[in-house]
Amino acid sequence: MKRTRIALCVSAASTILAACGGSGSSSNGASSSDASALPQLAAAQPASLSGSCASLAAKLSFANTTFTSVQDVPAGTLTVAGKAVPEHCVIEGQMNQRVSTVDNQTYAIGFEMRLPIAWNGRFFYQANGGLDGSVLQAVGPNSGGGPLDNALDMGFAVISSDAGHSSSQNPLFGLDPQARIDYGYNAVATLTPMAKQVIKTAYGKGPDRSYFEGCSNGGRHAMVAAARSYAEYDGIIAGDPGFHLPKAAIGEMWSAQQLASIATAKTAAGLPDITSGLTKAERQLIAAKVIAKCDALDGVADGMVEDIKACQANFNLATDVPTCTSNVRDGTCLTTAQKQAIGNLFSGARNSAGTSLYATFPYDVGINGAGWASWKQSASITLDPMAAAFVFTAPPQSASILSQLSAYALNFSMDNDAPKIFATSGAYSESAWSFMTPPNETDLSKLKNRGAKLIVYHGTSDPVFSSDDTTDWYQRLSKANGGDASNFARFYTVAGMNHCSGGPAADQFDMLTPMVAWVEHGQAPDRVIATARDASSALPNGEVPADWGTGRTRPLCPYPKVARYTNGDVNSASNFTCS
Repeated sequence: MKRTRIALCVSAASTILAACGGSGSSSNGASSSDASALPQLAAAQPASLSGSCASLAAKLSFANTTFTSVQDVPAGTLTVAGKAVPEHCVIEGQMNQRVSTVDNQTYAIGFEMRLPIAWNGRFFYQANGGLDGSVLQAVGPNSGGGPLDNALDMGFAVISSDAGHSSSQNPLFGLDPQARIDYGYNAVATLTPMAKQVIKTAYGKGPDRSYFEGCSNGGRHAMVAAARSYAEYDGIIAGDPGFHLPKAAIGEMWSAQQLASIATAKTAAGLPDITSGLTKAERQLIAAKVIAKCDALDGVADGMVEDIKACQANFNLATDVPTCTSNVRDGTCLTTAQKQAIGNLFSGARNSAGTSLYATFPYDVGINGAGWASWKQSASITLDPMAAAFVFTAPPQSASILSQLSAYALNFSMDNDAPKIFATSGAYSESAWSFMTPPNETDLSKLKNRGAKLIVYHGTSDPVFSSDDTTDWYQRLSKANGGDASNFARFYTVAGMNHCSGGPAADQFDMLTPMVAWVEHGQAPDRVIATARDASSALPNGEVPADWGTGRTRPLCPYPKVARYTNGDVNSASNFTCS
């Protein structure tokens, strides 16, 4: 009921908004004390589709674009968390089809748009993850794990794309220089004006307000959009952003090498089995010791580490985890070699001179999550070397590396191979660091001065993109804005959450509703309520501990504030303050 009420308040006229908390606060804990210093953008106004989906098909036209299908989707065809999505049109197409002169492959920027019959006047760019390559259903997933709503259901017009290549071309699209750039930033720049023109054709006006959201590589797309497409988007939400993705891929291979150094078994190919370097029982041991040292630092022992900064000062792997006194590894201790390797893993990648190549990671209870193991002990020798070899290295590696990804990762040179993310070579005139990362990442003055807003969130137990890296970025952003960037950009850490979702965490939250309230009504989100998806949830998270009880909620607090317990029911966010 609370979520529904907020959404209705955001969509209503200003007179109704006043009844929902007025211009100074909202039921989501927002305030507008900072709004006077920056332009206030007007609220979006709803409209209805002009004619039918069939009639829209005949009107669509845009340069270098083929609209391959326009279909009506009746109400209830799609559902989100058991709720029927209203009637809408789905449009499929592609832009800039071409045949590469480098690899003779046919490339295009594929897309899908979904336009609700009853439109709220807003546009939503759905940024997808990984190496992209698939046009996912354009429904606009809304933050965190197990979302209960999506942008399409809320009345947004939504676009999704493959970022300029197909899944069958992964990862070898990296052989084509233009496909690299499309993946990095150009697909967003190309699709945005087309999508806005389609919306204008469909509704008789362009979008009043435009929003952008994604997690993981989608979070990277969002951070890049904040820097490159600042004139096009009014509200940008970046989740667990891989905005330094080439460095993060190096960090993953560094992690694999550390685990390989303590592996006790071999794979069928004769390589170290990195899953044997740190077992599930040993990960659970580390998590238990982190909880023992850090749980109560936020005022209550509840299985969650809210004060992640204080935890790093209190927890010491060397002294807080028992050291094995024999060769028996039964999950009750770690060997001296394990402690050294795990310490290296959390300290971040570095070269032989000791120069940091990627960020540190915070010790957190989410090390016992399945997502942590999946990234550190699987993706680190499959997906990450794949991306590094063909997309982030100039020139790209030979295709033969595809059959040797584990060996490539375990033998990746931090001295000789890592610098190639900054290299250019022949036709590869833009380095991976150039096309993958946001330029001038702490100069977002053009976004800010328009009155646009940025929300970034990050799980503290994300094993692939470090929340320490994002925290460092936000600190630098604040410094670049006179010591405080909170009037246009806010950063929230999510205790225990693995990569974008999962882990022992309250990982279900809605960032889009408070973003709209901030952009269009000046209500800055001073706290966002997150829910733990226990067994009673419509979309449960099996890693939520059973002893947490039912319906646990927590406030996500804007950095540097931390959720601290006051008194009362430990499962209620109302008994925590952001301070």
